[in-house]
Amino acid sequence: MIQKFIPFERTEYDRRLAKTRAAMEDASLDVLFVTDPSNQNWLTAYDGWSFYVHQGVIVFPDRDPVWWGRRQDANGAVRTVWMEDDCVRGYADHFVQSTVRHPMQDLAAFLEDLGQGSARIGVEMDNYYFSAKAMQVLEAGLPNARFSNATALVNWQRAIKSDAELEFIRKAGGISQKIIEGLMERVEPGIPKNEIVAEIYRDAIRGTDGVWGDYPAIVPLLPSGSDAAAPHLTWDGREFASGEATFFEISGCYRRYHAPISRTIFLGTPDDTLRRAEAALVEGLEAGLEKARAGNRACDIANALAGPLERAGIERGARCGYPIGLSYPPDWGERTISLRAEDETVLEPGMTFHFMPGLWMTDWGMEITESICIREDGPPETFCDLPRKLIVKG
Repeated sequence: MIQKFIPFERTEYDRRLAKTRAAMEDASLDVLFVTDPSNQNWLTAYDGWSFYVHQGVIVFPDRDPVWWGRRQDANGAVRTVWMEDDCVRGYADHFVQSTVRHPMQDLAAFLEDLGQGSARIGVEMDNYYFSAKAMQVLEAGLPNARFSNATALVNWQRAIKSDAELEFIRKAGGISQKIIEGLMERVEPGIPKNEIVAEIYRDAIRGTDGVWGDYPAIVPLLPSGSDAAAPHLTWDGREFASGEATFFEISGCYRRYHAPISRTIFLGTPDDTLRRAEAALVEGLEAGLEKARAGNRACDIANALAGPLERAGIERGARCGYPIGLSYPPDWGERTISLRAEDETVLEPGMTFHFMPGLWMTDWGMEITESICIREDGPPETFCDLPRKLIVKG
């Protein structure tokens, strides 16, 4: 008998399905086809590195979901999803990367067999994992169905975390803190970047306090000097150098839940420009955290951050945060709420964000960030306990 290790109790998945089905009803959907692997996991617990081929979860209003994917990956589905084995369907391998057939032909035939040939079907059209070709083939295979864009329908149901989810994020936060503390000790002039990244991964996967580490949805980001003007550069074999700042954006991960955090390390003596930027950034970070309270809006956090930066003559053209939680590559954000001046989403207890006021200037950059949870009362919980400052190693 196959032994399953489901992350949460069945009641947690029942709660998630109820929220999703209510959203489906509001959107007048009979069927929802979910391709985002984060949403698949959130609904069914499916966990496997198979999102490079077509797969998904089919959600119905009145029966258990069905995981659908490549036949060899169905072996992983029966071992990870909470549903019974008859809720796992695998398609033949001759569909995979074929030029004469497509997996969506199998999905269309399956939905037709289930009596959904004329259904109102929601699909995640603007998603990393759902292609234009997939949409084209699905429409051709179900000519009587009516398709709707259900992008982020499930994502929005994930915005408020359960107590069980928050425990997983706290565990991820403990790993994040261990990674940053290791960086503070190890980064020195003359050490190649790849050597430091190897230690990041060692800390991330070994975990902490009996908590094992999963792989994060984004690789470590650590540009130095003028390269730190670019927020998404990774690493190479060059050595850390005196007179340069390097920001490190990382996240611990536990059971696919993340708690990203960034800190900046300067080797040597920072100049006045960096010190003034540090002071404004920390003041703005603290002001934003003060506004991160239930009943306030996402834009209130962004506007609080903007004040000190504007007074210091620093212009930011980007949002300063996004929701976090359960994620797969290539992103640990949930792609719903944005901490920016235009977003008036009301903050509710249990919402979790990476408050990410990075500075990326013409020839330097700095990141000092926090992952947070909105509480019932008072300021937010932070998932790491690290000094909010530029870390200087002379």
